[in-house]
Amino acid sequence: MAEAEAVQLKEEGNRHFQLQDYKAATKSYSQALKLTKDKALLATLYRNRAACGLKTESYVQAASDASRAIDINSSDIKALYRRCQALEHLGKLDQAFKDVQRCATLEPRNQNFQETLRRLNTSIQEKLRVQFSTDSRVQKMFEILLDESSDADKLEKAANNLIVLGREEAGAERIFQNNGVALLLQLVDTKRPELVLAAVRTLSGMCSGHRARATVILHAVRIDRICSLMAVENEEMSLAVCNLLQAVIDSLAGEDKQEHRGKEEALVLDTKKDLKQITSHLLDMLVSKKVSGQGRDQALNLLNKNVPRKDLAIHDNSRTIYVVDNGLRKILKVVGQVPDLPSCLPLTDNTRMLASVLINKLYDDLRCDPERDHFRKICEEYITGKFDPQDMDKNVIAIQTVSGILQGPFDLGNQLLGMKGVMEMMVALCGSEREVDQLVAVEALIHASTKLSRATFIITNGVSLLKEIYKTTKNEKIKIRTLVGLCKLGSAGGTDYGLRQFAEGSTEKLAKQCRKWLCNASIDTRTRRWAVEGLAYLTLDADVKDDFVQDIPALQAMFELAKASTADKTILYSVATTLVNCTNSYDVKEVIPELVQLAKFSKQHVPEEHPKDKKDFIDMRVKRLLKAGVTSALACMVKADNAILTDQTKELLARVFLALCDNPKDRGTIVAQGGGKALIPLALEGTDVGKVKAAHALAKIAAVSNPDIAFPGERVYEVVRPLVSLLDTQRDGLQNYEALLGLTNLSGRSDKLRQKIFKEKALPDIENYMFENHDQLRQAATECMCNMVVNKEVQERFLADGNDRLKLVVLLCGEDDDKVQNAAAGALAMLTAAHKKLCLKMTQVTTQWLEILQRLCLHDRLSVQHRGLVIAYNLLAADAELAKKLVESELLEILTVVGKQEPDEKKAEVVQTARECLIKCMDYGFIKPVS
Repeated sequence: MAEAEAVQLKEEGNRHFQLQDYKAATKSYSQALKLTKDKALLATLYRNRAACGLKTESYVQAASDASRAIDINSSDIKALYRRCQALEHLGKLDQAFKDVQRCATLEPRNQNFQETLRRLNTSIQEKLRVQFSTDSRVQKMFEILLDESSDADKLEKAANNLIVLGREEAGAERIFQNNGVALLLQLVDTKRPELVLAAVRTLSGMCSGHRARATVILHAVRIDRICSLMAVENEEMSLAVCNLLQAVIDSLAGEDKQEHRGKEEALVLDTKKDLKQITSHLLDMLVSKKVSGQGRDQALNLLNKNVPRKDLAIHDNSRTIYVVDNGLRKILKVVGQVPDLPSCLPLTDNTRMLASVLINKLYDDLRCDPERDHFRKICEEYITGKFDPQDMDKNVIAIQTVSGILQGPFDLGNQLLGMKGVMEMMVALCGSEREVDQLVAVEALIHASTKLSRATFIITNGVSLLKEIYKTTKNEKIKIRTLVGLCKLGSAGGTDYGLRQFAEGSTEKLAKQCRKWLCNASIDTRTRRWAVEGLAYLTLDADVKDDFVQDIPALQAMFELAKASTADKTILYSVATTLVNCTNSYDVKEVIPELVQLAKFSKQHVPEEHPKDKKDFIDMRVKRLLKAGVTSALACMVKADNAILTDQTKELLARVFLALCDNPKDRGTIVAQGGGKALIPLALEGTDVGKVKAAHALAKIAAVSNPDIAFPGERVYEVVRPLVSLLDTQRDGLQNYEALLGLTNLSGRSDKLRQKIFKEKALPDIENYMFENHDQLRQAATECMCNMVVNKEVQERFLADGNDRLKLVVLLCGEDDDKVQNAAAGALAMLTAAHKKLCLKMTQVTTQWLEILQRLCLHDRLSVQHRGLVIAYNLLAADAELAKKLVESELLEILTVVGKQEPDEKKAEVVQTARECLIKCMDYGFIKPVS
């Protein structure tokens, strides 16, 4: 019984194989193998399953199955050839050559075997040639590099060649096999910067995507030595060593390009210990005086990138817990550094900000309240441990630490502000004689006054001090920070006109001073950055933003600063925030009149809108910004490095772009200044809100612009996915509508674009909107489908049985809306022209088809009438029986009336098509011409 069932399953597998359902065939053969002990049948089953493995590209399985068939019958020529094919795909050319050689011996006249023999022989010879030449090249390069008498040109060439070789898998393996790691370490020992750099970059290439090699290199070079190389002043060296460590971490963490098999697969490398050791050394680097500012930045970058989880769906956050327990105090020490104090560690302008970002990421990566409480306690203990009435420097460091945390996890920073004595200490430091105390205190106050309740405390207790400092200090750095502090406090009420913190006109004075500093090119960039930050707060006030957009030199100074500072994330964020405020592209809560009445009745505060925040003023501001060249500045900002251009900044830029694209007349200017290209990356990555806003702006541009100009070259294909994402039912009607318009425009350009739209699975969504009750959405979707039906794959969906797609198009031709009728008739005309089967299917989908067709042929609008007549012609041409049915109906009379008209310029196409229909009827012999 079992044998009979096995034979039956084999036959079933063969049927599946013929139908190209290889998974089902594999399943049938596997079940049969469990039921039989017959050797001949076993050999056949293994051989057949090997064929499935080849088809599904499971080459390891295919080679294994073919080997089992050969074990039963060593002359099984099919199994030998299948194993040869599998081994060739696995890169084992010499073994594949032996198998095909055996096949050629068994069947010498088989041309296929002879061809494979020749091909494999050529491949093996080429592989050997490359291997031997690579070996000799590697040796030669090391000889030149380690020879002290080599001239500079030769050295540079050899170093570059070695780096290139290390990046290729075959080259990296040859260097490794030829004692390359020891020789590279000798290069590092020379202490010559260019040689050390070449060695580090080569090692980096060798580690990429190969766990075993990365482990050996890490242990040979030693982590402490790698960190000491990264700690140097040389920025290029520091970055190269950072890349080496990143390559090692990627390979150890499992991002391994190699697919290991056989013995290699059995070797399990436990990398957790090594990864922990790397993390520990990086944390030690943060507080070491021997480490340069560049080195500290790179250590923070590595921790930022590799410690927090990339996806919060992953449950394991043990790396973050380890860093919190063993390194949070070290990170807090970096955050609390005060550059003007003698005890300060070597820093760059970005070090403290990077440490704040790391604290933020670690805090966000915690999973539960106990973990967050533990984190907070460590911060509290560290800060309270610094407070010392006898030592002012320690107090300054404590406040600087709070200031740094406020730039990271804001909730945590607010909890720390609530600690006893913190706010009081800030205010006290403002009144200190020392400039360093004032500088730190003012910065801390700026970061602390984000919450309205805190701002109110500072307005009560600290504004007079800030004003005093502003008037008396000679230090520009303190003066501008004090100004920003006042700006932030002045804007604490946000856009609410009724919550103005200062007297009428005060905020305008502050803004005027900020604009003055911004335009002064002789002031250093860092100080001017504070001026932009001041404006980012003050432009919440409509009077300030109105004045600002009229000050063209100040606007252009800000744009130039943004273009020149694409390495400074705070400037980019401040500029983006200022532009969001000027264009009013922030989210505004809808005011419900009933709730306003209720609030007034209960004597609660009701937010008031500034008169200059109305639509006319916003439109005027947008016009002025476009005239000042805002688009090219935004395009420049988008090109900034990902580490600098944060997701939040991307969202702000997307909001500004959307506000700029609001008026169709301005879209040409935006395209001309590179706005179309700049929007694509914003629509593909960033926050969910940012991606939607950027996609909406793209839809607005795609709907009215020539895609070849707006998105030149291959870029146009990248626009499709963001537009398709807007067809989601969770998006609002305007976004759906403009996305459909954009897709209609794109689908009218080329079949390649139609294919791309089809592949992005947009068709079901477009069909969905064709059912919509909303007239404009239904019209836009039908127009889009009209363009899409030219594509063959779309036509096949209409040809498939068991769906109502064609019925929907036919019924839409009978709608009252002219535009929907026009688009649906266009789609139907193209479908019936492409396939005779669809002509017959059209008559079966609904009983109303003839009535609808007659209405189209009599339509008042000439374009609809023409399309109706084309459909009639297609039906007549498709089938004689169908033509007879049409001639027997009233359609013949309609065609005769239309065909007899005198064709003027407008009606020429309509009359000509009607006459062609009548000629077709004459060809069938259904009607005769009247003499």
